[in-house]
Amino acid sequence: MNIRGSICALVTPFAADGALDLAAFGRLLDFQIEGGTEAVVVAGSTGEAHMLEHDEYDRLLAFAVERVAGRIPVIAGTGEAATAKTVALTRRARALGADAALVVAPYYVRPTQEGLRRHFLEVAGHGGLPVLLYNVPGRTACDLLPETVATLREHPAIIGIKEAVASDERIRAMAELVGPNFVYLSGDDATARKAMLGGAAGTISVVANLAPKAFRMLCDAATQGDRQAAERYDALLEPLVQALNCAPNPIAVKAGLPALGLGSAVPRLPLIELEDGPDRARIREALAGLASLADAA
Repeated sequence: MNIRGSICALVTPFAADGALDLAAFGRLLDFQIEGGTEAVVVAGSTGEAHMLEHDEYDRLLAFAVERVAGRIPVIAGTGEAATAKTVALTRRARALGADAALVVAPYYVRPTQEGLRRHFLEVAGHGGLPVLLYNVPGRTACDLLPETVATLREHPAIIGIKEAVASDERIRAMAELVGPNFVYLSGDDATARKAMLGGAAGTISVVANLAPKAFRMLCDAATQGDRQAAERYDALLEPLVQALNCAPNPIAVKAGLPALGLGSAVPRLPLIELEDGPDRARIREALAGLASLADAA
């Protein structure tokens, strides 16, 4: 399983009445593949997984698998707060055709490092899919530490980690854990260039929903060690990355969908749509600035 490079954490488009908009989701998937995205994550936190009903999760993932048709890996978000529920959801994702599972550290319950270790080993051993660990303490209230990751990477079904702690110290620690069967992926758009130049094999990105071509260029340059080109593409993307900081993810990134014909800006409660004001205008301006990427490249 070669999961690396430019990976998009997909949003889940909803219609104005709140229903799944699979037509828009299909356009988004096509946009990603045409833009060079190398793998997609379906029903992660950016995809509002916890707002989806069971049947909606199944329909969304099955649709993605069919639409992608093996061209790139489809990674399913399967993390739950409870280990047994995570194993069950990972098995379901396997039955629906997912290639791998992105398993976030259990949220809210605040397990110890030993609890985290046992949790991920259970999922890897019984979920039936290759597992990408996902560490995002800002959302989960627990931090999967590098020393714990070092023990988990030995399991043959644990193939890597999405690390959203963006400090220089954490980037170095994660880079030291990279091996032939274990990849380190950045989970933070703002520091993706730094992480990839420092040893990350790619980035699971939010901004790639709106700018897959530009983000693929950044990933290619950074993972190949081309610092100058990476800085150039990072600078091109920075206005959009900064504009998306105006609201919690995925509120802001969904606000950019209508301008690209990729669906509505509507999330599900308790998230609410970004108001049509200065923040939304900045997102539109940043997208317009990227329209000339081919000339700038």
